[in-house]
Amino acid sequence: MLLTINNKIFTNNSKEANKDTIFVCNELNRKFIDDARANGCVEFVEDYELGNFFDFSQIKIVGVTGTNGKTTTTAAIYSILLDLGYKVALQGTRGFFINDEKMEGYSLTTPMQLDIYAHIKKALELGCEFFVMEVSSHAIAQNRIAGLNFALKVHTNITRDHLDYHKTIEEYINVKNSFFTDESMKLINKDDKHIKYNIKNCFAYGLENPSTYKVSAYSLQNGIHVMLDNFENKVAFSSSMMGIFNIYNLTAAVASVHLLTKMDLSEICDQVENFGGVSGRMEIASTEPLIIIDFAHTPDGMEEVFKSFANKDIIAVFGAGGNRDKEKRPLMGKIASRYCKHIIITSDNPRFEDPDLIVNDILLGISNKTNIIVELNRKEAIKKAIQLYKKDTVILILGKGDEEYQIVYDHKIPFKDYNIVKELL
Repeated sequence: MLLTINNKIFTNNSKEANKDTIFVCNELNRKFIDDARANGCVEFVEDYELGNFFDFSQIKIVGVTGTNGKTTTTAAIYSILLDLGYKVALQGTRGFFINDEKMEGYSLTTPMQLDIYAHIKKALELGCEFFVMEVSSHAIAQNRIAGLNFALKVHTNITRDHLDYHKTIEEYINVKNSFFTDESMKLINKDDKHIKYNIKNCFAYGLENPSTYKVSAYSLQNGIHVMLDNFENKVAFSSSMMGIFNIYNLTAAVASVHLLTKMDLSEICDQVENFGGVSGRMEIASTEPLIIIDFAHTPDGMEEVFKSFANKDIIAVFGAGGNRDKEKRPLMGKIASRYCKHIIITSDNPRFEDPDLIVNDILLGISNKTNIIVELNRKEAIKKAIQLYKKDTVILILGKGDEEYQIVYDHKIPFKDYNIVKELL
């Protein structure tokens, strides 16, 4: 794309490069530098130098990374800041938003570098004081966030994911942790055993371990109710959302806003109840039968959802993405068999893999298969779950969240779990 900053035109595409543009070099396009030069480009900069051409002084950039919770945490920060009267931009999996207006639709969790800068430029033009963004492991590894001046970096958790790209869990953990090695202000989850960070300008939150923002008590009856200690300051917040993991997400959001604005913590907590959560994240599709839709697609993410319904019989509907980390599939099956009364294994986004082989990988983790149903047609799988429903049961449809399609080969076929539930009831 082309990005204009102070009358200078930047591009990361060699086909767009010419004598009037500056080519931004990165690890993905470096092999095309000669093509850019052949097209007449004479000025080149490294990706980390792009920030030198941009004035970040009027906007605070907040980056949230972690395996799970990025979307909910960034959305909560965005919502609370808006309710407090600030002008705010939000960039993430669900798209690009400014001051409650959707500017762009679904995208990469973290767009390419020039797209990010274009979004920040737009946010500045519309008077935003904060730019809240999800930061994926791919974006860190590929330097898409190079040159950005973060006012706050937030860590949610680090568990297993994206090993199709990072190859090993150790590499994945190292990439995530590399985001927190500098001296910028940081907020980390003290209960995560995998996090490593530079202690300078670091604050923490947690439920189990001593931290700057410590959850001293909580209830999960009829939503979430939390007592939060910040040194001698004791405050409370409530939400209609569900699950212990959302206590972490909301606490991270409250702490982030407090660190960024220095406003009264109780006033910040008062805004939490206005945030109803994110579509496709612990979303209640029906109350009778009780059907919850969630994006959980890793063993840890699934377990956190299951643990939120310890007082109910669980019917789980899930699959696993094709051409992605295969080693997590039996782990997903093992976790489901530990918590669920009935398991219906179905298709997720099979891409170029045989759905039957994906199911077989999941089944390897399940020793007792008496409560297992295999139904590759995802709509039929949801229908069978509804037929199994009884009192004190919850149906959990996992893996796709609010995605509006299934990916089969390289085709996107319209399909949304929420819509299917409404159609079947």
